[in-house]
Amino acid sequence: MVSGAEDEAIAGRRRLMALLARASAEELERLLGDAGMASEKAVLLRGPETGLVTVRGRMGGGGTPFNVGEATVTRATVRLAGGEVGHAYALGRDRKKAHMAATIDALWQRPQLRAGVEALILEPLAAMLDEADAVRRAETAATRVDFFTMMRGED
Repeated sequence: MVSGAEDEAIAGRRRLMALLARASAEELERLLGDAGMASEKAVLLRGPETGLVTVRGRMGGGGTPFNVGEATVTRATVRLAGGEVGHAYALGRDRKKAHMAATIDALWQRPQLRAGVEALILEPLAAMLDEADAVRRAETAATRVDFFTMMRGED
């Protein structure tokens, strides 16, 4: 059985991974440097290595699964001096992004650094990504065309 604290940790790590997946390598590098955590040395345990994964879909979201195609993914696993192991998968071939995301994952797992990672890396990253989404939505809304049908009195 999973305790409340474990549930919180799992939810926090899911949020972390979702944000890291949406960020670019340059954003991660800048935030890691701004947070003063770029000096943390992470030893590569695996990768970064690039390969293919099969993308599966379902008709209507609930039908029988089928193979849509393949996607290129880069993964990395690192270990910090304190023993924390971080993992990351990045869509595409960006080895630097996978390495940095794995490093941030490992830093987040260190209890004394978690609050700093949340405040100095994740919150600014979430704000940046939300702002980019808002700009994209506004640009899309500007091109929206509303169609309507007028009915004449006779059928």
